[in-house]
Amino acid sequence: MSPNGPSAPAKKPMISLTPGSRIRVYSAGARDEPMQSVGTFRGLVSVGGENSLALELDESDRKEKEEKGRIRLLPLNAIMAIDILHAAKPEEEKRSEPVAAAGYFR
Repeated sequence: MSPNGPSAPAKKPMISLTPGSRIRVYSAGARDEPMQSVGTFRGLVSVGGENSLALELDESDRKEKEEKGRIRLLPLNAIMAIDILHAAKPEEEKRSEPVAAAGYFR
């Protein structure tokens, strides 16, 4: 507390999972152990009415180097936890100015 009264809590930035973020996902796997996938978040995909998280794998936590670059779709209902290792900044919307029709206003 400050001498002038209670201080306002500092605002924390809003958390969002943006394409390009590097993440680690724990999802339902074989038997009792969760499957761990590490890579770059590419977005959400709908397959047959089921939404899935699209993850471009890297080889950081994998023994097989051939996994790098493979896209893994993880159904949302199978995800147990997501660690955001590096958050990408959301791309700003790029809007172009409408072009006036040629010949109308000269």
